[in-house]
Amino acid sequence: MITEFCKGDITEQSVDAIVNAANSSLLGGGGVDGAIHRAGGPEILAECRRLRATVLPDGLPTGDAVATTAGRLNARHVIHTVGPVHSAREDRSALLASAYRRSLEVATELGARSVAVPAVSAGVYGWPMADAARIAVETVRAFDAPGAPDLVRFVLFSDEALHAFEAAAA
Repeated sequence: MITEFCKGDITEQSVDAIVNAANSSLLGGGGVDGAIHRAGGPEILAECRRLRATVLPDGLPTGDAVATTAGRLNARHVIHTVGPVHSAREDRSALLASAYRRSLEVATELGARSVAVPAVSAGVYGWPMADAARIAVETVRAFDAPGAPDLVRFVLFSDEALHAFEAAAA
């Protein structure tokens, strides 16, 4: 699996699947989540509402992932994952790693060859960028499953994030 790192807008990526740093409600929010819902259009929200009305009545658990259409995005799927809120008192690293791993498992199930991924939990959820990058890169590099994506592109929102992810990969 090839990993790439770039600064940019994840909603502009031409890939098979875009990972959304969602909240457990799946009904939109701020940051990456809000941008994906705005750019992708109402089809994404409609599928999220169907998921909530059927298989996820309590929302998507932290560390898990689920796919919907990508709506108007230049991708076939959006993979919604819920990362943990950072805590100085409790180690939630396994949940953050699980969010990446489950996203790749869902991508593999969908047959996605290329996936764009944000820095999950590193925005409003407060995860320190260097640690978030380390967990993300280690988890993606360790993922090994038949039919796994050929390319995982980390699409990062700032120079700080890009440098942290490049440093974690070095």
